[in-house]
Amino acid sequence: MEACLICNRIRMIKEGTNKYFVKELETGYVVIGDHQYFQGYTLFLCKEHKNELHELDSDFKEKFLREMSKVSEAVYKAFDPIKLNYELLGNGDPHMHWHIFPRSEQEPHPNHPVWWTPREKMYAENEKPNDEKLATLKSRLLSELEKL
Repeated sequence: MEACLICNRIRMIKEGTNKYFVKELETGYVVIGDHQYFQGYTLFLCKEHKNELHELDSDFKEKFLREMSKVSEAVYKAFDPIKLNYELLGNGDPHMHWHIFPRSEQEPHPNHPVWWTPREKMYAENEKPNDEKLATLKSRLLSELEKL
């Protein structure tokens, strides 16, 4: 699985070198997104390297979905969005991982889907949080995760 970006990110979590790591849950890992065009953008990385939900054992799948719901609730409480957007795509990185996007009135187009935002804007270098901002985002999210 060396070529799998998500497996590599999980390996970094286990090694203690993934600075975006927030919390380990039973079925996955909660991380703050590398880029924060959408403030509070969070990912939930599945512990199992699977491409599709139906490939998971039934009990694990149900727990994974419940935990994703808890993560999204924590994101909502931590970042106070007007709406959350959820995605489980896998076209580019075929290891299941949820994208949770808090949407804000401060965005130029809060009613448009996130992927209508040009990639060069979403993933611009200046959208990477500095260490202080990253610590704040992680702390807010962890605080809400611990309450659930």
